[in-house]
Amino acid sequence: MERTGDVQSVSRALDLLTRLGSSEEGQRLSELARAAGLAVSTVHRLLTTMQQAGFVHFDPARSEWHVGREAFAVGAAYVQRRDFVAPAMVFLRRLRDESRETANLGILEDGQLVTLAQVESREITRAISPPGGRVAATCSAMGKALLATWTDEQIAMFCKQNGFRKLTPNSHRTLASLMADIRTIRKRGFAIDDEEHVAGLRCVAAVASSPQGDAICALSVSGLANRLSAARASPVAGRVVVAAREFAQKIGPR
Repeated sequence: MERTGDVQSVSRALDLLTRLGSSEEGQRLSELARAAGLAVSTVHRLLTTMQQAGFVHFDPARSEWHVGREAFAVGAAYVQRRDFVAPAMVFLRRLRDESRETANLGILEDGQLVTLAQVESREITRAISPPGGRVAATCSAMGKALLATWTDEQIAMFCKQNGFRKLTPNSHRTLASLMADIRTIRKRGFAIDDEEHVAGLRCVAAVASSPQGDAICALSVSGLANRLSAARASPVAGRVVVAAREFAQKIGPR
């Protein structure tokens, strides 16, 4: 039988790895310990163990810890299991070039929108939620686009189980508000995250569906709201809809 201490160590190590993965920059030992609510000595022991296995990397010049090569390999294996990610890249690059904004690919998993792939904007100031990032589905254009393919009863059950997250003043906080948005999404064929996830960020998304009508994934374009203005969002969304449809036709049944 596994000892409780062993299980706790694994849980703590995974928590540290997740924190490193969600940080764009490296993190110092003291910062990680404070964020995780653990003693510095405990965090150092766990990081050293993961470093020996290649899951984290220490930069002695900056005294910072980063995600290691083995963690990247595990994440890459997850993406490879989704055999539609590689063929999606040509469409994401096209959307990036057409819009000059960041293009994304995502799925719903465990009640959240997970970004599987991304092609970054070439603009100096970019709006980026990195691959592997998770977002509350009701605050995400891709999440709402995918939810719109469900029945009203399924959406209500989803919201009952997962609730609502008020990330900005524009975030949905009630089922009635979300369903009004869902009806609009179904009518026009694309979803808009109008600064609902991050203030100053706008995103448009559409679903790629199988010939049987089942949603495979969602494609989106995201950018700063002053660049991806309300007036510009609709024509950009039209390009996303076309790309999602052509992508679905290319990959065929799933």
